[in-house]
Amino acid sequence: MRKLVCPYCYHEVSLSALHFQCHGRGSAAGNGCRKRVDENRRQLTGYALESWPTFPAPGRGKAGTCPECGAVSRIRACPTCHTTLPTTFGEDPRSPLVGLIGGKGAGKTVFLTVLMHELQHAIRRRFGADTRLIGDQHAGEASTKRWFETYERALFVDKVLPETTRSAIDGVRAPIVFEWRTSRRRFARRPRPLSSTLSFYDAAGEDMTTQDSVYTQHYLRWTSALIVVLDPWQLPGARGRITVPDNAIRENEPPQEVLNRVTEALRQRTNSGLIPVPMAVVFAKMDSFFDSLGPAHPLMRPPAAGPAYDERAGAATHDHVLDLLGELGADAIDSHLRLNYRKYRYFAVSALGATPDYASNSVNARGIQPHRVDEPLLWLLSLSGIVGRTRK
Repeated sequence: MRKLVCPYCYHEVSLSALHFQCHGRGSAAGNGCRKRVDENRRQLTGYALESWPTFPAPGRGKAGTCPECGAVSRIRACPTCHTTLPTTFGEDPRSPLVGLIGGKGAGKTVFLTVLMHELQHAIRRRFGADTRLIGDQHAGEASTKRWFETYERALFVDKVLPETTRSAIDGVRAPIVFEWRTSRRRFARRPRPLSSTLSFYDAAGEDMTTQDSVYTQHYLRWTSALIVVLDPWQLPGARGRITVPDNAIRENEPPQEVLNRVTEALRQRTNSGLIPVPMAVVFAKMDSFFDSLGPAHPLMRPPAAGPAYDERAGAATHDHVLDLLGELGADAIDSHLRLNYRKYRYFAVSALGATPDYASNSVNARGIQPHRVDEPLLWLLSLSGIVGRTRK
């Protein structure tokens, strides 16, 4: 039987062995169940609020009967962490579990917030997709939706930079889970709507500061792809080309130190050879380099519009970032990636599109104008076949 991976706890599950969750309404024979803290869910996802009990069901049925109250439920749940699963879970086995990591102060939270905003607006329209946030909690907020709205409001409405992501407790944090639904052709059949579950695990920068803390990041054992957000300000020759206010610098750790720790943790999955997990290496906050690059530089050009990943523009961006690393004396980063990973690609993005006012911790007066922030995710989705790619 085909196996999938739970988008909340990142453990393998089988569609024939799912649990069901009681809906709490009870049955004709008695009262409904009461909510309680589920220890499996708390330990594996960090979700510590009360929830309805879950239970296994014999055979591969579309419903199960709660052994406590006798109610029949069709709400499916992960048998490991007991989190309720989307109704479309399992439609597309290629659904990627994306780990989002980066050093402290690299701009990861701003990048993720703007990417989530783009998914629900520009990217959705570009690909004719239906997108929605699903799940009950993220980073201590009462719901994933509330987490996103808190950070989205800070950036797009209040125009202030959000606070840094809090460190995970015991190496676990409820991920952000998105449903991506588009009309796709499967084999020789006619196109039909098909859903993919996109899971983003947002690790705090503080969780990347020591090897011990990286080892506690359990999701690294199960992620199918990684987006690594690095701080270009910390590249050896960066300060000679850009001016960065002292109050904007939160950390002085070289990006390669973050990569070294992540690689060591991923080696636990691979005994030898190149690590098979695709890695999108994102240099954020590139708005600081806009003036030195100049408007005619290839990194300033947006890729071709259309419902596909622009492979030619992506490959060119990779090469130009590689050249920039050489100019800044940071070519050791490429040596590390080339000799440790089977597939990786560089990206140069600016989530804000313009340098913010770090003195007041506010967004640039021109507002948010994302620069190529969607490309890392679209590249990873193109590797899974969820979106197409063009070489034109």
